[in-house]
Amino acid sequence: ASAQTVLKVGSTPTGSPFTFLETKTNTIDGVMVDIVNAVGKEAGFGVQIEPMQFSALIASLTSKRIDLISAAMFITPTRQEVVDFSLPIYSYGEGVVVLKQDTVAYQSFADMKGKRVGVQVGTAFVDPLQKSGLFSEVKLYETTSDLMRDANAGRIDAGVLDYPIAAFAVAKGQFPNLRMVTSFKPTMVNSIGMATRKGDTELMGKVNAAVTKLKANGVIDGILKKWGL
Repeated sequence: ASAQTVLKVGSTPTGSPFTFLETKTNTIDGVMVDIVNAVGKEAGFGVQIEPMQFSALIASLTSKRIDLISAAMFITPTRQEVVDFSLPIYSYGEGVVVLKQDTVAYQSFADMKGKRVGVQVGTAFVDPLQKSGLFSEVKLYETTSDLMRDANAGRIDAGVLDYPIAAFAVAKGQFPNLRMVTSFKPTMVNSIGMATRKGDTELMGKVNAAVTKLKANGVIDGILKKWGL
């Protein structure tokens, strides 16, 4: 029998609970790591996680430094022009964090007019926030932790990021001055999927067959539950 193919999988050190650096073991852990490992096991390939910033994932895939992306990456039309996405794995929208002393029940971005908001570079939230013309400042951050830190320190009025990532960090007490704006109604609800290079139909076929099976047999649900989703 031939040795098992090992695929290089791009993932990010920031993005709990989807992907994050587990400092005890110095490895990337999280929902999308568990899922890609389960997919590899099902489809018959090994997985080597390659950590990198979120904004570098697509370029690394197209330049063949990695073979697959498994991170909290939304399936968007813009990205679909460059890469191919698997079947949707999980859906959610944007979340908003503010300082605890700000008790306003914001429901929409319009309610936050004139505020300084922060958002992570490369995410699907950047364009809509910049184009809305609602905010006094839209500050860009390399990582979600930088964004949350600035929000926690009151250097911005609100942070806009993936709802589950924000909720996970707030629930863990990592940013004690922040609260989730639970009244907020997300408008950018989307699904995350794994990505392959355009035209890598063989790998995508294997990934989708595995995802379909792991959804049907409860493995993916079990992984989501394990991480509190």
